[in-house]
Amino acid sequence: MKATRRKKRLDRSIKVRCEGLYALSSWSEMAYLLAPRLLLILGLLLIPFFVDLYWQRVLCSAGIYALLALSFDFLAGYVGLVCLGGALFIGTGGYFAGLLNHYSHLPLFVTIPIATVAGAAFSTLVLIPCLRLRGIYFAIISFMLPLFAVYIIIALNVFGGTEGISALDTFPSIHLELYLILAAVLLALFAIRRLVNEDMGIILRGVKDNDQAVRASGISITAYKIRAVFIAALVGCFGGAYLSHLYGWLGISLFAMDFSILPIAATVMGGMGSLVGPVLGAFILTPMSEALRGFGQLRVVLYCFILIAFMVYKPEGIMNYLERKYHQFEKWEEV
Repeated sequence: MKATRRKKRLDRSIKVRCEGLYALSSWSEMAYLLAPRLLLILGLLLIPFFVDLYWQRVLCSAGIYALLALSFDFLAGYVGLVCLGGALFIGTGGYFAGLLNHYSHLPLFVTIPIATVAGAAFSTLVLIPCLRLRGIYFAIISFMLPLFAVYIIIALNVFGGTEGISALDTFPSIHLELYLILAAVLLALFAIRRLVNEDMGIILRGVKDNDQAVRASGISITAYKIRAVFIAALVGCFGGAYLSHLYGWLGISLFAMDFSILPIAATVMGGMGSLVGPVLGAFILTPMSEALRGFGQLRVVLYCFILIAFMVYKPEGIMNYLERKYHQFEKWEEV
């Protein structure tokens, strides 16, 4: 009797009950699950070997935007807080690190962790009164805070005023500064992904979907929002502290609106709610923006055209599309 064959999806036999729980029985199934993760890790670690010094510095900038996009996606996709204050996180972390290095003469490997935690705590305290707001109202307030900080510095002429502070300590080598930001991106990505799959992540998604039900369960919504904002601010403030030592300078440009807008574009391109999608979007958008610099003002038109095309024709984002296609791979098996 001739055996019949049928097509079977690769993930059909290993998924159990939910997306995050698997029953593995072979090395091929383990490879199926690990391949996308290993591709991301090896891709980020090997890219510097194939580009010159200029593009390595561009990758450093892309890593900073990736951290901001990750924090934006975490707050918007899992907490329901559309935070446009990425520039606030960058500026706060950058100023803390730069001032500690300039006035206290602390080495950068001390100022960066201190500025990350202190900047996150300060940013969280600033945003706490706004946590009762949601939707467009929270977004507007968070967008205005970096502008508020800029005009305070200019009006009071503090922290170097409009000229800023230069001659800060910089990294001893391009390889150190590059792999530090890449390691930070990977660590933040996998840590936040693990977090959203734990009990805290379930509560945060409940706050986003139905905060009244969460409040009725006796859980403090404000407390969990504060924790989420602090985690997102940690990621962003590290990027700011790193940036001030990357260029050895701090100034009001650390509060530039690019740090609030480009992460949103990266999230839209990469895929909202996927976490890894915004990281992928940042590593595509930043080099693409730099490559279009030769077109002058026309590069803004091309840049906007590409973003509009993604929003209209691929609103799910690159990562969600690739994930869906990856899980649709099939193989032949005997029945």
